Amino acid sequence: MNRLTAITAALLTALCAGSAVAQQSYTWEQIKSKFEAANPTLLAGQLNIDESRTLEITAYLRPNPDFTLSTDGTQLTPYKGVYTPLAGTQYGPAFSYLHEREHKRELRLESAVKGTLVASSQQEDLERNLIFNLRSAFVQTLQQKAVLQLAQDNLAYYDQLLKVSRDRLNAGDIARVDFDRLDLQRVQYESDVQTALVNLRTAKIQLQQLLNDRTPVEQFDVAGAFSYHETAYTDEELRTMALNARPDLRAAIQSIDKAKTDHQLAVSNGSTDPTYSAWITHNPSFNNPFDNNTVGASVNIPLRIFDRNQGEKERTDIDIRRQQRLADAARAQVYNDVDSAVATINSNIALLRRYKEIYLEEAVRVRDTIAFAYKSGGASLLDFLSAQSDYRSVQLNYINLTGSWMTAAGQLNLAVGREVIQ
Repeated sequence: MNRLTAITAALLTALCAGSAVAQQSYTWEQIKSKFEAANPTLLAGQLNIDESRTLEITAYLRPNPDFTLSTDGTQLTPYKGVYTPLAGTQYGPAFSYLHEREHKRELRLESAVKGTLVASSQQEDLERNLIFNLRSAFVQTLQQKAVLQLAQDNLAYYDQLLKVSRDRLNAGDIARVDFDRLDLQRVQYESDVQTALVNLRTAKIQLQQLLNDRTPVEQFDVAGAFSYHETAYTDEELRTMALNARPDLRAAIQSIDKAKTDHQLAVSNGSTDPTYSAWITHNPSFNNPFDNNTVGASVNIPLRIFDRNQGEKERTDIDIRRQQRLADAARAQVYNDVDSAVATINSNIALLRRYKEIYLEEAVRVRDTIAFAYKSGGASLLDFLSAQSDYRSVQLNYINLTGSWMTAAGQLNLAVGREVIQ
């Protein structure tokens, strides 16, 4: 067993040393900057805004004028034995232009601009959700680092006790079966270390996926405070901040405004747009033999008797009411998200206070007291194993609760729409 202990210690030392050779640690701000610069989903969403801006260009374009060239009067038979087919040909170029009335072009542009605003808010909402995923992965990595450190500390502490117990065994102070039971218990602590290593590696891989980072896992690390603190805002303040900051609610309100503009455009599209035409014709006049060129003009006015865009007017009017209902639902979701996040944080803080003020200190005191008594022969093996197990559980629970609080803090930031808890 001494050989197994030495091999395990050597492997852990090699792993730690190999990881520290070229390992770079990133803070939360650095992780966030890398994410904003490299996350493919976020970058694809930004292109959606750029596409929306191109629609503004298309919306404000004027109708193209039309050009028509027509000919007539070309002779098909000879006159007095002479065939001059082009002598009487009449030709004339014509231009026509559709004039849009009732501010159609301006309303199209206004609708497209408001569509870009909605797309921008939706992009902010996408970033809000992805930042929460990023923060959760960052917290998970910090949590697994803390769990690994605890597992290594527990193993080192237990190895010290095994060394003392081995000395007592050699001195005939304890029975062989008691030492074997202690030695067998070490497997649990070795397993904790290996499990923590795997979980830490998995957490780093998930974080690198969000960063689109191909750095070897052994060279990638994060650094940050793994602790909790009280919130400095009241529930009402958080709700007010959320109503002002949540991009999904802002997008819903902007969609109402866009729907109203679309309805105005539908009404405008029901109006008549005349087409003006003008032309010049090479056409000999019978009244004036010297007048070979004439000009003309016309106005084409469609009669909107049957189609006055009634269906689109009704559809856009209904869409206004639909967007208003969606905005009400988004506002209700804001209240729900904030209240749920606050309840989760308060629950975690209530437990963390007890752990920090009472349970952590008690677990250390009980373990050290029982360990000292066991080394002196004043406590049984079962008492020591129970105290060591309680210490391990309390410490692990505290780490997990801290991780839950940090995740809940990220959930509150997600609910409010801005970082209220760093």
